[in-house]
Amino acid sequence: MLEDLTTAAPAGPWPAAYPKGYAVVDVETTGLARDDRIVSAAVYRLNARGEVEDHWYTTVNPERDPGPVWIHGLTSDALSGSPLFGDIAEEFADRLADRVLVAHNAVFDWSMIAREYARAERTAPVRQRLCTIALSKELGLPLPNYKLETLAAHFGVVQQRAHHALDDARVLAEAFRPSLHAAARDGVRLPLLECRPLTEWSDRPVAPRIGRQSSYHQSSYGVSSWRPSRKRPPCPYPNPGRYEPGKPLKQGMRVAFSGDTSVERDLLEDRAVEAGLHVATSLSRLTSLLVTNDPDSGTSKTAKAKQFGTPVVDEAAFGQLLQDVAPASEG
Repeated sequence: MLEDLTTAAPAGPWPAAYPKGYAVVDVETTGLARDDRIVSAAVYRLNARGEVEDHWYTTVNPERDPGPVWIHGLTSDALSGSPLFGDIAEEFADRLADRVLVAHNAVFDWSMIAREYARAERTAPVRQRLCTIALSKELGLPLPNYKLETLAAHFGVVQQRAHHALDDARVLAEAFRPSLHAAARDGVRLPLLECRPLTEWSDRPVAPRIGRQSSYHQSSYGVSSWRPSRKRPPCPYPNPGRYEPGKPLKQGMRVAFSGDTSVERDLLEDRAVEAGLHVATSLSRLTSLLVTNDPDSGTSKTAKAKQFGTPVVDEAAFGQLLQDVAPASEG
């Protein structure tokens, strides 16, 4: 049996340019839209070499319907006595201060955290983030997909409570340490990205406040059930054509998804719809963009994307693009 060299300690000195500490974070939320809220958060603080210093966990009263209870398991009753985000913002900030935020699909966790701090009229003390999906790709880990459970299994980490913030953060912390050591050993530059805090915030009306369990979620399309039939309302914008790398997405673009995603596929598609994109169930010459974490999988969509020359991005890049979708052209 071959030794898994990704767990071996670096032979040379530790890279001086690497961060001095990390905050491995997981947040569970009421959904993926701009007005969704955090319902629980966990942080594992690690030192420069990825060793655990301490951990912290809290539930959070989102002041609204908790959303997909079947995923995170937190009902309105369970959250009714929890602190508001403003009540835990300072302690959360202490856990993040002067560290690189590490998360699985980090753009999502950072976006949710930044919005919560903006609502509380504060700024999260985070300047850089590291996505473990991106790091896995940099290391060339032989993973069949980029789900957290798959990364955990690769390093022999046992997941006990999937979608529980504390356990997900623990699992990620345990998987991140050997990844970090592999990167240090091979001289890999860590895929660090800048965290830009929000400075302004304006809440839209949202779903009913917490206290009574509701099966409805407020979106830009009005009130709709969390898990309706997957027939979506028609996209109100014309297709502006293909996505051009280096430019923002534009409302009306047709986006197709293929393969496994770290975020639940239905919720990821809902987020695309919220941004004004058209979610396509198949790929054609009219498709603007294909989102896949495995462009070489050989699925019908990836094969057609190569045939038609359709642009392809991974899930983490798509999450970044969703933060700044250009409005549809007028006229």
